[in-house]
Amino acid sequence: MKKLSLAVLLLLSPCFAQAWPWSRDMANQISIKPQESPDPANPGMYPFPSRSVPVPGTTVFVEDLDAAKKMANPVVADAKSIQKGKHLFEIYCTPCHGFKGYGDGLVGKKLIMQPFNLSYTNTMHSWQSPDYPDGYIFGYMTLGGAVMPSYANDLSPTERWNVVNYVRKVLQKAPAGYVAPQSN
Repeated sequence: MKKLSLAVLLLLSPCFAQAWPWSRDMANQISIKPQESPDPANPGMYPFPSRSVPVPGTTVFVEDLDAAKKMANPVVADAKSIQKGKHLFEIYCTPCHGFKGYGDGLVGKKLIMQPFNLSYTNTMHSWQSPDYPDGYIFGYMTLGGAVMPSYANDLSPTERWNVVNYVRKVLQKAPAGYVAPQSN
């Protein structure tokens, strides 16, 4: 009986010390919460502008991938667009696709389905095919895919077109003399 009483006391002792594991919630910590201000003199977030209306949903303006394929790229693939696209690609795409677009990023290696190889070395298909126009890449970024999330809320349409320009003009541009290996 003494052993049982001792065991019960040991099991209940954390309760009395308020040290149950679930009594420590990460939401109850000393940090700035969403919509709070770090300045005690100005508590809360800035109020919304008068007569403003929040817009629900995402910024997807394309119905599906077939509709996206028909879209023409409205952003000229100049040096400025390509540089912006490179910067955005490095932020949003390299975790899965890698810096060269091979689909070998640190996150991409851990996925069950390998991310698309966006480079000129892709042996599954040619990116220059009419089956994969600029709108296809734009639509895939907008709508997402099997393992790829939608970036419609993260990147504006112009930013997505800049990424398309970077992928097309840098990653998919084969060096002179490059001969693609034949797929089996």
